[in-house]
Amino acid sequence: MTSAVSGTISGIDHVIVGVRDLEAARRSFAHLGFVISPRGRHVGWATANYCIMFAKDYVELLGIVDPTQFTNNLDQFLATREGLMSLAYAAEDVAAVTDDLRGRGIPADGPKDLKRDLELPDGTVQPAFKLTHLPTAVSPVAPSFVCQHLSRPMVWQDRWLAHANGARGILSVTGVAADPGDAAVAYAELFGPAAVSAGRGCVDIDVGGAILRLTTPGGLNRLYPGLPGLSDHAPPWLCGMRLAVDDLAATAAALDARGVSYLRDGERLLRLAPEMACGVVVEFAED
Repeated sequence: MTSAVSGTISGIDHVIVGVRDLEAARRSFAHLGFVISPRGRHVGWATANYCIMFAKDYVELLGIVDPTQFTNNLDQFLATREGLMSLAYAAEDVAAVTDDLRGRGIPADGPKDLKRDLELPDGTVQPAFKLTHLPTAVSPVAPSFVCQHLSRPMVWQDRWLAHANGARGILSVTGVAADPGDAAVAYAELFGPAAVSAGRGCVDIDVGGAILRLTTPGGLNRLYPGLPGLSDHAPPWLCGMRLAVDDLAATAAALDARGVSYLRDGERLLRLAPEMACGVVVEFAED
């Protein structure tokens, strides 16, 4: 990727799915053939999570377990819907990213420290992170932040990486904007003009090995044929994610074995309706 912050932001670290019932969400995604890592509880916050880990990135299922504590606006999001609510970008040095952004006039908010209790069978451990939140000016489609892992061996464990459906990483995330072109100009401030391309009614931003794909509410019907009602939400919002698999036939067989219905789009893509994945359109594709 050619980027204005090349070497600091290195792609998508994880996507966050806001859910109303955390245990029900865990069961739903497990039914789809995902391995779910043990529960984590954010220290001093209202929230807990389950994660679906891949080799380089992951999906976080986030719910409220104690509404008397700090919810970080998750309660406001869930008052409207469940689904993809934010993006976390990866970095080895969040402080360097923050300094770089501020040096270019982008008012990044951080770094901040965060820990969570990860409830392993053999005892609870406490992974630590550093976060810097990005302003809407450079991330207009969804709240986003940059994440540095300080305890990677605790979070990435081989026993959580082999999923029955064959998923092995995030290829792209789809966002909806009233004007994708205007939104892309904002993201170009973060990732550089060369990261932006357009075609087939969408604008793609290369965020470092993965794509943030932007479309209009009307464009969702063309992007996701057979899934009516997706354009009911007012933009901006995040709609779906595409996951890489090596063998789509094996993925289909794994879904069939679990009684999971799906739509086939060509020979290289399977699509799940959002009601099957807590409001997220999930796609499996051979990359």
